[in-house]
Amino acid sequence: MGALLHALSVVLLLPGLAHAGITRHYMFNIQLQNVTRLCHTKSIVTVNGQFPGPSIIARDGDRVVVEVVNHVENNVSLHWHGVRQLQSGWADGPAYVTQCPIQTGQTYIYNFTIVGQRGTLWWHAHISWLRVTLYGPIVILPKRNVPYPFAKPYKEVPIIFGEWFIANTEAVIKEALQTGGGANISDAYTINGLPGPLYNCSARDTFKLSVKPGKTYLLRLINTAMIEELFFTIANHTLTIVDADAVYVKPFDTDTLVISPGQTYNVLLNTKPHYPNATFLMAASPYVTRLVGFDNSTTAGILEYRQPNSSNVHIKQLPLLKPNLPPINDTTFVFNFTNKLRSLANAQFPSNVPQTVDKHFLFTVGLGTHQCPKNQTCQGPNGSKFAASINNVSFVLPSIALLQAHFFGQSKGIYTTDFPDNPPIPFNYTGTPPNNTLVMNGTKVVVLPFNTKVELVMQDTSFLLGEPHPLHFHGFNFFLVGQGFGNFDPNKDPSNFNLVDPVERNTVGVPVGGWVAVRFLADNPGVWLMHCHLEDHASWGMEMAWVVLDGKLPNQKLPPPPSDLPKC
Repeated sequence: MGALLHALSVVLLLPGLAHAGITRHYMFNIQLQNVTRLCHTKSIVTVNGQFPGPSIIARDGDRVVVEVVNHVENNVSLHWHGVRQLQSGWADGPAYVTQCPIQTGQTYIYNFTIVGQRGTLWWHAHISWLRVTLYGPIVILPKRNVPYPFAKPYKEVPIIFGEWFIANTEAVIKEALQTGGGANISDAYTINGLPGPLYNCSARDTFKLSVKPGKTYLLRLINTAMIEELFFTIANHTLTIVDADAVYVKPFDTDTLVISPGQTYNVLLNTKPHYPNATFLMAASPYVTRLVGFDNSTTAGILEYRQPNSSNVHIKQLPLLKPNLPPINDTTFVFNFTNKLRSLANAQFPSNVPQTVDKHFLFTVGLGTHQCPKNQTCQGPNGSKFAASINNVSFVLPSIALLQAHFFGQSKGIYTTDFPDNPPIPFNYTGTPPNNTLVMNGTKVVVLPFNTKVELVMQDTSFLLGEPHPLHFHGFNFFLVGQGFGNFDPNKDPSNFNLVDPVERNTVGVPVGGWVAVRFLADNPGVWLMHCHLEDHASWGMEMAWVVLDGKLPNQKLPPPPSDLPKC
């Protein structure tokens, strides 16, 4: 692995920051790096030669400036996942939505301010499948002299889950889109880029967390996986959930958690008061409801108590205790875990869920099909091509960035504003046929006046490869006010909505054969992507965009683009 840096494979003690409201400068060089995993060496796209990539560390109120220089042949764009980007939509990053990609030899400076956020977020590539190796944590500390609403941890540790492909992932998605079939699955899951001892040829590529007894560790969990939601647990230890998607929650204890691609959790790990005569396996395995086409393996790391004056040989001789993970398809556990998440909803951290609604939407999310083109053999269901859609619209990326077209009033021929508020053809979404799986292609958006209070119900349609869909919102947090199984009932279900302390986050899993209801305030002018964070579904078109118009006041308007905005 040569000079490959393993900055995240050791405990991270966050450095002191001078004061709130300062500027944090980072230089990101996009370059190739040879990496060996599972006894295979491949060249991957990295930032500064690091895998996972470097941490962005800032405080609430800080300005972050990241200069990105592209030294590889791939076009690149970076997204700062979960950062609200208030009046800085040009820095959000999804290719052909808020910017054209950064081409070979080009530079783009991302410039944004952290406003009212604290916790764990992450950054990643937002073009094609490059995020499989282009990702890293964003650590947002509270403002100086503002404590956590829980006991100060002894140390803070990033735990980043990912997927590793021996094959070239750009070739994987290219083949899937050409044939219309499912994408080839990964060869391993990883913790901080390392597969762990349960895979062949990976015993040395294992993340190890050395701890002291009687201490509290803050684990910053991030799921960067391309395709799967994951269960996570540590043998014989309890985790306390204190934060979800960089928003504090009412603390609760759990032996196991589930984390969707795109989601983050901050959890407290209280180590045992005395040195145990054992080491402990930490493990992550997939939560999957479909029967085929997934990586049914487990990544693992080691939790070890570093005893004074002990040698590595002594620790290796200790028994290794293994945890029990839920059944691979345990939807009940996932639903119950999600229901436990509640905002703090106190005077210092209020829950500002909209109590009234200006605009109601019902979006169906699911897989569908396109007809196979003439003179082509397709590998989707019944000889078709897989597609994914929201309200039966499969999103097509435009040739220039949507935000640019919107800002300069040049939408004609780029996008239309007729995205349907409701499914074009209502049916029994979670039952038996007749159903509607044929989808249309289009670049359609929803236009919202500034400060519109939105209620959105996202309904799963589970006819093809029934599975959950983690939907991620750019530019907004939302409040998860309700969820359930079966078809959403607008006459009965809203009476059970939680409008007091619903969890606030940026990514939510729409359950298999069920629905979620969210509310948000459209207070951020710009163009904002909403998409499934299962990368194959996004590639098949499970995306749409919200266009939020300017408000009347100067601080309610989107500023002009920066002079170095990449050109298509």
